[in-house]
Amino acid sequence: MTANETKKEQTCTENCSTCAPAQPHSAPKGLPPKAKIDVKHVILVLSGKGGVGKSTVSVNLAYALANHGKKVGLLDLDFHGPNIPKMLGIEDQRPTVLANTIEPVHVTGNLSVMSMAFLLPDTSTPVVWRGPMKMGAIQQFLAEVNWGALNYLVVDLPPGTGDEALTIAQLAPNVRGAVIVTTPQDVAVMDAIKAAKFIEKLELPVLGVIENMSGMVCPHCGGTINLFSTGGGKKAAGDLGVPFLGAIPLDPEMVKASDEGRPYILRHADSPTAKAVDEVMEHLVELIESDLK
Repeated sequence: MTANETKKEQTCTENCSTCAPAQPHSAPKGLPPKAKIDVKHVILVLSGKGGVGKSTVSVNLAYALANHGKKVGLLDLDFHGPNIPKMLGIEDQRPTVLANTIEPVHVTGNLSVMSMAFLLPDTSTPVVWRGPMKMGAIQQFLAEVNWGALNYLVVDLPPGTGDEALTIAQLAPNVRGAVIVTTPQDVAVMDAIKAAKFIEKLELPVLGVIENMSGMVCPHCGGTINLFSTGGGKKAAGDLGVPFLGAIPLDPEMVKASDEGRPYILRHADSPTAKAVDEVMEHLVELIESDLK
């Protein structure tokens, strides 16, 4: 609905005495059909709360999959805080539009990205949308983007259990399940469990839990400091009866890499954190492919 249509609807509601008699609303006809997109596996990446490094995990997970020869799409559905392009150093690029098809931004031959950030005038422009607007955008990002044939579509979702997660789960084809990202602290784990329960209500599997910022890699000695403690994610996975995909230690270089738009695993492939990301990716692929046998 355009701004003019919204204003017209509001005006009509406020001056209903001058309008034609209201007609009874027809019964809801249900959701649109699943989007026609050639993808084998859609992976949702959720967190119960913000600040746990969910987008960082999404970026590095997508890159790790692409580096292992998989055709990967990375869909940024955090409309109010679309940070994926910044983390990949492509925030100044714009998708091209041919006829009615949107060409995503190609990071490598195996990795393509779509984000609301590409469509905003500048990085400070807020997105002030209600649910129906978000649903329309998600439909477009699925059906009208030329993703090509994908092995994986990694979907980075905003924190919590709102419209974006519900809509993508209902509209995307071949949703294999969700990965829940948490940090070790009890308050983060508590919200991560809520996100897992939300996924279960949608009758989708929780593919596993990732414990991010699980200790910190010391930049001087290379040892691990338990900055935020450890073990909360593994315990949550055990309580939920879902796989624990692994623990990713915090590395100050990862923060620097995200700010500079250079994926961490490309610059620090031999670091404990990069190896942990790779192990998480391998564990996830193994779970998905073994489930299909």
